[in-house]
Amino acid sequence: MTPGRVAVVGGGIIGLAIAAELLERGADVTVYDPAPEGTDGAWHVAAGMLAPGGESAFEYPHLTRLLEASSELWPSYAASLGDVGHDDAGTLSVALTADDVADAAREWNHQKLARLTGSRLRELEPAISPRVRAGAFAAAEHQVDPRKVVAALRARLAGRLVRRRVTNLSAVDSDVLVIAAGCATAALTGLPIRPVKGQVLRLRGEPGLLKHVIDGAADGRHVYLVPRADGEIVVGATQEERADDVATAGGVHDLLRAALDLVPGLAEHELIEVAVGQRPGTPDNGPLLGFLGPDRRTIVAAGHFRNGILLTPITARLIADLVLTGAADPLLDAFAPGRFG
Repeated sequence: MTPGRVAVVGGGIIGLAIAAELLERGADVTVYDPAPEGTDGAWHVAAGMLAPGGESAFEYPHLTRLLEASSELWPSYAASLGDVGHDDAGTLSVALTADDVADAAREWNHQKLARLTGSRLRELEPAISPRVRAGAFAAAEHQVDPRKVVAALRARLAGRLVRRRVTNLSAVDSDVLVIAAGCATAALTGLPIRPVKGQVLRLRGEPGLLKHVIDGAADGRHVYLVPRADGEIVVGATQEERADDVATAGGVHDLLRAALDLVPGLAEHELIEVAVGQRPGTPDNGPLLGFLGPDRRTIVAAGHFRNGILLTPITARLIADLVLTGAADPLLDAFAPGRFG
């Protein structure tokens, strides 16, 4: 099936990945975004953790299957894009206090991860505080650098990115329309997507302090530390049901305090960035994937909440299939855009 001209509204990581997949399969695709070289998307403040198991406390079974399917695609997908910071060293989940251990143990048990003692954790990651009591190792959880992924996708789509803010879908001249505009999808479609604020920090020091992603709990405060090869460490993230883009002293304090409690050596790192972004959330925190209405011209791919980076390759594949064949993969059944109507 040849869909003719395909317009993708939204130049974040989801829209770009869909467009690149369509282009690779021979489609005539154009991406519309108000700032096609900009940094406003949720991808720009995402750490890039590829952790389907680590999200399981917040998901339902259909989403867990989608997360796992996408996680399996990431190694080959990253390789196809070039150097995008894909790292398979795994994640250490760590807990500081007895209460933190009790809370984390439920998730470790759910994922069937063996509990590690504090001393064993420090053998694997010497920078971890001696106060950390216990943890677990998730070998299947990887990471990628979303900023490098977006740069690679933009390069692949050179000449296909158009600077334009779409406010009226009927004014877009195309045969098929894919709406992948993150939080802005709500205004375009009326679908229930809400912004969920997150504050993220970036630190920089000598490379090698951490080898693994650290997913930690410190006195009830959750924090993750994602090390990059160049010495950058991403520290995140707050989760606030707010729509502003203001970095707050309290948010920065909570992240830094938890990070330093778990890895004291971070105190010598330079604080190079404080970033604020909006995750596109839905009522059940699952994405909206599929046709919008009965005309089958408009497709939605939005509302990925905290899983936008992880779900990028599977979303690109499934939505491209839908555009090119008109047939929905059974994986999409649970994520119909009209399910809240």
